[in-house]
Amino acid sequence: MGLPFHFRYDFLDRVLITPEQIEQRVAELGDQITRDYQDSEKLMLLGLLRGSVMFITDLMRHIRRPLTMDFMAVSSYSGTESTGFVRIDHDHKASIAGWDVILVDDIVDSGYTLWMVRKLLLDRNPRSLKICALLDKPERHKYPIPIDYCGFTIPDEFVVGYGLDIDEKGRNLPYIASVDLKKYRKE
Repeated sequence: MGLPFHFRYDFLDRVLITPEQIEQRVAELGDQITRDYQDSEKLMLLGLLRGSVMFITDLMRHIRRPLTMDFMAVSSYSGTESTGFVRIDHDHKASIAGWDVILVDDIVDSGYTLWMVRKLLLDRNPRSLKICALLDKPERHKYPIPIDYCGFTIPDEFVVGYGLDIDEKGRNLPYIASVDLKKYRKE
């Protein structure tokens, strides 16, 4: 298979996005956000845990202006199936009223979780609210999600790496790889 990392999982299929491609695109997104918010007095990156951690950390290093960061932990899935509602496991600590908020997520799949979180956050009166996603699977969208800053559009495949996981496996891979679900064995 020849995957570029000191270990590999037997269930990985192929690398879709290399570490170099990720690094370059995250830098470009940071430059764009820096330009778009050059006059903002209050900029907040609000990450959705846990998948966005690597992305938001790298992204904020490329934003050349003052900002703050907070997190939310939300869940709408049990295993690989949607439960039909979004549960807030951990809410953000700081008030977002009057702030320019960029909601940062790892992947947009059906769009349900982001759609619900966006609706909740808009009720909290931010000055503005934009969405930044590392990955987008437009074929899977079921809810209208305006992705203002998109890293990569990918095909409808299950992926791991760079914060994304399958049952907590693969998060620390420095690339995005597709999973061969036929080979995947839940342990």
